[in-house]
Amino acid sequence: MILAVDQGTTGTTCLLVDDELNVHGRGYAELPQHFPQPGWVEHDPNEIWQSVREAMVGLDGYDTVAIANQRETTLLWDRTTGEPVSNAIVWQDRRTADRCAQLDADFIRARTGLVPDPYFSATKLEWLLARHEGDLAFGTVDTWLVWKLTNGAVHATDETNASRTLLYSLETLDWDDELLDLFSIPREVLPEIRPSGAEFGDGIRGIAGDQQAALFAAGGAAKATYGTGAFVLVETDGDPGHGVLRTAAARLPGEQPRRALEGAVFVTGAAVQWLRDGLSLIDDPRMAEELATELSDNGGVYFVPALTGLGSPHWRSDARGLITGITRGTTHAHLARAALEATAYQVRDVLETMPAVELLRADGGMTGNRWLMQFQADVLGVPVETAREAEQTALGAALLALGERRASPAGELFEPRMSRDQAETLYSGWRAALERTLLSVS
Repeated sequence: MILAVDQGTTGTTCLLVDDELNVHGRGYAELPQHFPQPGWVEHDPNEIWQSVREAMVGLDGYDTVAIANQRETTLLWDRTTGEPVSNAIVWQDRRTADRCAQLDADFIRARTGLVPDPYFSATKLEWLLARHEGDLAFGTVDTWLVWKLTNGAVHATDETNASRTLLYSLETLDWDDELLDLFSIPREVLPEIRPSGAEFGDGIRGIAGDQQAALFAAGGAAKATYGTGAFVLVETDGDPGHGVLRTAAARLPGEQPRRALEGAVFVTGAAVQWLRDGLSLIDDPRMAEELATELSDNGGVYFVPALTGLGSPHWRSDARGLITGITRGTTHAHLARAALEATAYQVRDVLETMPAVELLRADGGMTGNRWLMQFQADVLGVPVETAREAEQTALGAALLALGERRASPAGELFEPRMSRDQAETLYSGWRAALERTLLSVS
């Protein structure tokens, strides 16, 4: 039995699974986000740990812990006391945008496969180190959890999380000295890097960033994970298209290095949360599906949810959200539908830059929204297959712990129903709204 931990941006899910990936129990605990200034997003590291402990309650009888985690979120703590020196800087945080604008994008991309964006860890860590001294340890969330689970005995990360820091070379599979110099980061604050399927302490085996874990659970096929953001990955050694990242894929000990192409969309489920929490237009995210279903069309309303900038394939940290097409006939239902449509459009934007796919494997909490899954298939013009268990990030970590490379069981298949002309007309409207967003910051 494996306790598979999925520590995410808004909460932690724990699954108790057997070696056939049958779920015998599950727990969940919310994780507060803190917004001290516009563009700043933080977590309390102790609240991260507490959310894991709460989600584990009642899940007994396991002998192995596996971890999938939100990536890029940056933590710094005192090695002696084990106490954080500050709040964690979350992947959505944009405070280092000016610093990123100063960096050589070609140099960064050649070494890391990434782009200089505040999304990644290096400039967050640079910012923290400029404000804190002492015998410090850096980690992404996986490293923090391993530290806590081993009472500080193990300071380690896996290759997939390391590859999201802007400090890791995809060629050497190690921290890059030139990048460390660039960001003034001493090597001694960094964790040891291990393959994703390695041991990370007594009873801890199998760690991967959440998106690479979901990719592992999809058997390496094209997949999109729908959560706070949406992340599209395809395992391949091919060269990335414009605006697509090259990143490490999870591997088992003894395997050759594995690579993936990735498109990162910052705001999908977070847009629906904003309609609930920011505008009070809906009481529950599930209402968005009900409202979208009530409408025969989108009424010409488009929502570009650049609430924390735009990720792939645009990489514009200065972009801001935009809603177009509002008339006297526009209702809260149109805004809810526009938020869901924006999710599907942004996934297509990413896939347009990748090799053509014949099937998209979908996972994550938003796959429970059947309207969205059908619309995604319609906009793409290819079938969308959901996973039987929505929490594929946790199952991917469990498969890594088992040391098995196989796809998790499939769920429902959504075939395209919309005519291509209608789909292309809708997508053209999205592209026009997106162009207005980009022009406003050019």
